[in-house]
Amino acid sequence: MYSARVFMALLICQITIASFGQSQDLTPLFQEEKPLTIRLKVSLKSIRKDTDDSTFIASTLYYKDGEKTSWDSIPMKIRARGNFRRENCYFVPMRIKLKKGDSKETVFAGNKSLKLVLPCNSVKTADALIMKEYMCYQVYEPVTPYIFNTRLLNITLEDIDKKKTHQMLGFFIEDDDIVADRFHGKVIDSTRVHPLGLHDTTTVRHDLFEYWISNTDWSSVYYHNMKLIKTQKSYIPIPYDFDMSGFVNAPYAKGSAELGTTDSRTRVYRGFCRPEPLVQYVRREYIALEPKMNDIMGQYQSYFDPKEFTSIKKYSDEFFAILKSDQKFKENILQKCRTK
Repeated sequence: MYSARVFMALLICQITIASFGQSQDLTPLFQEEKPLTIRLKVSLKSIRKDTDDSTFIASTLYYKDGEKTSWDSIPMKIRARGNFRRENCYFVPMRIKLKKGDSKETVFAGNKSLKLVLPCNSVKTADALIMKEYMCYQVYEPVTPYIFNTRLLNITLEDIDKKKTHQMLGFFIEDDDIVADRFHGKVIDSTRVHPLGLHDTTTVRHDLFEYWISNTDWSSVYYHNMKLIKTQKSYIPIPYDFDMSGFVNAPYAKGSAELGTTDSRTRVYRGFCRPEPLVQYVRREYIALEPKMNDIMGQYQSYFDPKEFTSIKKYSDEFFAILKSDQKFKENILQKCRTK
């Protein structure tokens, strides 16, 4: 057994190496943390009704890079993505496609496809909800190198149908293929890989993360809200879409009737059973990472009113309280893992 000091040293070394390696492979868009300012002029009705997985609408993406005060622009094609929000939200998540020749020598160089995450509706809490979902991606970064990188956005969206302009926060998510290339792998769309066939340590890290944010809107059986990357040695799960989680606590997130919960804030561990020594190892990783994860959340405190941020921090603390208690960890994780 490693001593606590040796364990911490190994963990810090692992995180440092992984972070350094990843930073060398980021496209310009994701090398900068400062929010990018963009403007869209689109028909939300047409995007919702006239696009699907293969049908895009031609448009233009306007943006301000760095300290520029004037707008630059780049041609793009855009479509809606997802099902629930297409039916239930005023704004829908979108996918943007860019041509290599158009994006060359711009901040978008190297990105042929991007996911654009927008709030569901233009309510007072919209920006706070977006920020909480964005924070989920940020807090996952020190846990594993297998992540989707994101870029926060200040967005001006002009709905040409209603001739109305909206100001909002949003964020870009890098494309699946870029993540796969970073690890010399490829995206797997098949659901024939059994959950126990996924890389064991990475999967337990993933499953505990989903438990931390209280997300039940995912599946390692059907690979719902999870991309599977096949590397030379392993199958790697990478999560996305956290708006249904208890951490975000969106008004439309209702929990899971299948799992017997009516509140998205009720945590349910959905990971498959793994050898206990492995799960205990990842448990110690998370406990050691608590200060780092708290620091990351603290970086975005200014986006929330004090009461809201206190609630966010309290909810995270409840997760770590479970990890630090042998009895609670046994009852909530070890005895709740899936066998089928």
